[in-house]
Amino acid sequence: MSNYTLAVGWSGKDALSDSDAAKVISGADFNTEFSAVQTAVNTKADINGSATESFSGTTATAGTNTTQLASTQFVTTAVAAVDLSAVYPVGAIFTTVTTYANSAAVVAAIGGTTWVAFAAGKMLIGLDSTDTDFDTVEETGGAKTHTLTEAEMPSHDHPTNLRLQATNDVAIDTSKNASCTTSGGYVDHEYGSANTTTGTGDAGSGTAHSIMNPYIAVYMWKRTA
Repeated sequence: MSNYTLAVGWSGKDALSDSDAAKVISGADFNTEFSAVQTAVNTKADINGSATESFSGTTATAGTNTTQLASTQFVTTAVAAVDLSAVYPVGAIFTTVTTYANSAAVVAAIGGTTWVAFAAGKMLIGLDSTDTDFDTVEETGGAKTHTLTEAEMPSHDHPTNLRLQATNDVAIDTSKNASCTTSGGYVDHEYGSANTTTGTGDAGSGTAHSIMNPYIAVYMWKRTA
């Protein structure tokens, strides 16, 4: 954009003698001066605060970092040149709720070279070098359900169905042992006699229980190249 400068030396004309033809102000002088004004005005941006009025300017070269206003062309070029490696370097995980058919679809959406689907059916956890379960990157483990072993059960007891009689006989509650029958609900067996054992009653089924944390499913991709 050019600035307006005087094209005719107007003040110098006063110092000329009256006989000097250059002292005469002519139409050509005015044409020269107004042409200079026109050129300068036409190269200036017309900014009056209107949101609908557009103007153009010289687009700065890529990488310019000054107080110069950025044109839309400059911004578009700068955004297109953003290095994806700074956002998603190789090894980074990209999470999304958008379905991408394959690596090429992810590349088309956000860039990169190669992406692989990652961690299907698994949650992410931070590496902990002090815990052997989590001390190696991409180490897997855990389960959706678990069946308790005897050692994992809380310590507890069960009431017995046996009763000691005054005669050192053992009274068995027949409602808890179907192999014993008698009237009155109890049958007496002499202490030390050959008799089937009786239990305290069974409980539980041994079904595995869920140990799943609350979750929300997303797609995950890992950049490999």
